[in-house]
Amino acid sequence: MADVALLLDELSDLEIETQPQKVKRRSRDFYWYSPILRPKLDPVTADAVITAKSEADVIRVVERAFARDVPVTVRGAGTGNYGQAMPLRGGLVLDVAALNAIKLIEPGRVRVEAGAKIIDIDQACQRHSGQELRFHPSTRATATIGGYVAGGSSGIGSVTWGLLRDPGNIIAARVVTMEERPRVLELRGNDVQKVNHAYGTNGIITELEMPLAPAYAWREYAIAFDDFMAACRFADQVAKMDGLAKKLVSVIPAPIAGRWLTPDWASERETLVLLMVADMAAETCMDAVAATTGRIVHDRLQAELPEGAIPIYEYTWNHTTLHCLKHSRAITYLQTLFPPPFHLAKVEEMWRHFGEEVHLHLEFVRFGGEVACFGLQVVEYRSAERLQAIMDHHNGHGCPIFNPHDYTLEGGGMKRVDRVQLDFKREADPKGLLNPGKMIGWDDPDYDESADRRFLYDH
Repeated sequence: MADVALLLDELSDLEIETQPQKVKRRSRDFYWYSPILRPKLDPVTADAVITAKSEADVIRVVERAFARDVPVTVRGAGTGNYGQAMPLRGGLVLDVAALNAIKLIEPGRVRVEAGAKIIDIDQACQRHSGQELRFHPSTRATATIGGYVAGGSSGIGSVTWGLLRDPGNIIAARVVTMEERPRVLELRGNDVQKVNHAYGTNGIITELEMPLAPAYAWREYAIAFDDFMAACRFADQVAKMDGLAKKLVSVIPAPIAGRWLTPDWASERETLVLLMVADMAAETCMDAVAATTGRIVHDRLQAELPEGAIPIYEYTWNHTTLHCLKHSRAITYLQTLFPPPFHLAKVEEMWRHFGEEVHLHLEFVRFGGEVACFGLQVVEYRSAERLQAIMDHHNGHGCPIFNPHDYTLEGGGMKRVDRVQLDFKREADPKGLLNPGKMIGWDDPDYDESADRRFLYDH
């Protein structure tokens, strides 16, 4: 703490927070979704929070922190789910939410500072030229673009555009290094993968250049089905309609759809398929519904929602779990890939095996050029041992788990040590001061990588 105190004296003209409760609040995210992470991360707090209001502030902070050997963990809005931006080894939280300028909007691209809120970027691009980001998390209203790139991987829009990791989904990143004399690097093309989904462990993103898509008039649909697999087959059919402009295809199973999410739309016996489809394609969507046993229970242009109404995407992805947790703290969740081309067969296999112990909430995406689905299953939590057994069963039956109960890059993303990211950390953070404890490959060079697992970033 002595080095932190000296550091704060050297940076006393910046906005600094040291009040313990306020610091602790700004040192956490939504890790409490996990009963496994809760006891591990509850005590975690920084020594102080510094708010950077410019890239020059960022450079000053990292230069002095490097000299004092003080860890620095970068924070946007703190909307992550497994401790991505939590300072395991104390030190500073560097809040970059005030770096929120939108610097450039052109056909097909936008250049922004890392702290810009995703909803603000979308609205600015829509006003400017009828464009929007290709995809966003369910936390669109609060999440920053830098936090999304550093800690996220997919979201609303992934059914058309795939994952953030896919080539072309990030154009460029401007990054400040943690060195004696910090450098400002412009990473473009494949080089952006050095910092994409790296939790800020190997560089501080200060600007991003992202591709844009047409901002259609999005129409929301909820379609209720009595049969879970009928709902899944319909969702898969819609996801595979290459000519249909769509942004969201989700399956919310019975009984949680009617019990905890949208009782006005479904009974506890019904499964919901939630869609965002361009209004111009409404007839195509209606024709697809008419060929099924489903019934439309919600149909509205998103732009016409009453003030304060919840947009349909806030019932999907990680918001599904959040709604369930509001009603029961006896649940948790998983993150699973049901790989193509037999994803529906795997979904049915797990559905029949686990029943209502594991509620199969599904998000359809493009994965490696094919349609697949991620499971963000809502799990009736019994014990850590039972949760591990459920994960082991999925992994052992060809449905890889990306463990949301692990705060490390390798454990959580279930990927090998990313040699590109590790090498970049050696170059850009030689003392290992950026978000320490999150990259196993740095902390444990002998980390055992199982060769028989499927990895999120191996397509």
